[in-house]
Amino acid sequence: MAAAITGADTSGMLSLEEIFPLLGLRIRAGELELRGIFDEDIVALLNLARRGVHPPDLMPFSTPWTDQPPDRLPLSFAQYHWGTRASFRPESWQLNLVVTWQGVVVGTQGFTTTNYLVTRSGETGSWLGREHQGRGIGTRMRQAMCAFLFDHLDAQEITSSAFIDNPASLEVSRKVGYRPNGIRRMVRRPGEWQANQALVLTPDALVRGPDLKVEGVGPVRRLIGLD
Repeated sequence: MAAAITGADTSGMLSLEEIFPLLGLRIRAGELELRGIFDEDIVALLNLARRGVHPPDLMPFSTPWTDQPPDRLPLSFAQYHWGTRASFRPESWQLNLVVTWQGVVVGTQGFTTTNYLVTRSGETGSWLGREHQGRGIGTRMRQAMCAFLFDHLDAQEITSSAFIDNPASLEVSRKVGYRPNGIRRMVRRPGEWQANQALVLTPDALVRGPDLKVEGVGPVRRLIGLD
């Protein structure tokens, strides 16, 4: 093996974006940009989350990651993002993108799926720092992600969900065009359940935002097995 490596052609050094094409993805919609998450973005997102994502007496997430003790959150937060890279495979993957507004990091927009080549479906999820909420950014970033999935990754259906005591998330879903798709009981915090509204979006129902400018989609399509 050592001899093989020593004799390898190193004239064309690979970049991280070439090794893991999600890092080279850029989606722009006006003042909004969604792009792959590098390690320096993990640090920026962590510091944003530490300043607050929601009131402490509420929990909008099915996995209550913001409840972690402050001394444990940094490593756990980074490990989550590293883990999504390490576990990526065409049969099961997460597309997590950092969101910037006018060049400032404001949150993340994600998409999670299994057996995508068969189902052409998956679920969106996102969060915004509290200081950036209430400005319409949440709607714009979901519109951008859904338009990208339908137009560039051949999605046929996108799902989402929100607890019924999270009206802001439900309103974003309504504005983007999702329709209700049933209510289920879900554990939220230990020993606590809450009603969760399932939602579904199809291409014809999407309420679009500004036109997208996309870079790096070809390698992403090949990575997940579309091309």
